[in-house]
Amino acid sequence: MEKIMIDTSAIYALLDKSDNLHQQSFTLFQELSTKPVTVVITNFILAECYALLTNRLSPEIARSWLKGLCWPVERITEEDEQRAKEIIFTYIDKSFSYTDATTFAVMERLGINEVLAFDQHFPQYGFIPYGNNA
Repeated sequence: MEKIMIDTSAIYALLDKSDNLHQQSFTLFQELSTKPVTVVITNFILAECYALLTNRLSPEIARSWLKGLCWPVERITEEDEQRAKEIIFTYIDKSFSYTDATTFAVMERLGINEVLAFDQHFPQYGFIPYGNNA
């Protein structure tokens, strides 16, 4: 079954109804739910989302999201972290976050080419935005 990575940017836009990408995110998640794909997030994305939701929305919303989380969580390995450092030091003209770079490494490891994200770093690195939403 095909896998797709979900990024913090898409999760946040989905949960923040005042976000200017909320409706687009809602539509894309709704569409994705009808497709035969496996949705994946990393443990770093999970941590990043929880912190962002807690700080920007509320601890209650963050806890509710965490409690309802039903997607597989792929753990970052030591090899993924080493690859992330290689990515960061190779693409010195980009401002990839450490979470971005570890996600790229996991996507490479798992053979995932598509991502639901509103973060321009994913297409800059060469991944395909789901629904061409980048």
